[in-house]
Amino acid sequence: MIRLLLAEDQAVIRGALAALLGLEPDLEVVASVATGAAAVAAAAVDLPDVAVLDIDMPGGMDGLEAAAEIRARVPACRTLMLTGYGKPGHLKRALAAQVDGFMLKTAPPEELVAAIRAVARGERVLDRALAVTAWDLADNPLTPREADVLRLAAGGADATDIAAGLHLTPGTVRNYLTGIVAKLNARNRTDAVRIATKSGWI
Repeated sequence: MIRLLLAEDQAVIRGALAALLGLEPDLEVVASVATGAAAVAAAAVDLPDVAVLDIDMPGGMDGLEAAAEIRARVPACRTLMLTGYGKPGHLKRALAAQVDGFMLKTAPPEELVAAIRAVARGERVLDRALAVTAWDLADNPLTPREADVLRLAAGGADATDIAAGLHLTPGTVRNYLTGIVAKLNARNRTDAVRIATKSGWI
């Protein structure tokens, strides 16, 4: 029996996935949660074989961050990421985080089930629709600190708020933002946020 942890913030989708996977004779959903932090906590308690994680979840910890934390705390648990969009940046982050599988939510149910079984066997799985993208990933030009700054800016924080949150000076934050706009060939900060979000870099 393959023990599964599901993490998906939309209750209807989470319930549908749990019901679908529960129909399979060799799959058992042992935990179903709505946030990345809850996924990490549940993995430590329920010790699933495979964690099926949505990439975009609220609460400050997305699915990729949760996958990395689960890998650190429960090394035997394999991770399969689900996303509604095949953003190149998300795929690159997933590969860098050494997740075991990456599937689109639009994949047919039988492909998802097959992917879970393959991941549980120790294989790595990439949705066929994303395979071409994987060959042509644009490198993220942002440093981790620049990504942090831009992520906070995207949330509406001004330079003073960002500085306080990241223990920087407002002047340093403004320098970061100027550099980010230049790196991304953006027109301004708003355009930089749009470019980075579309690419999955933040």
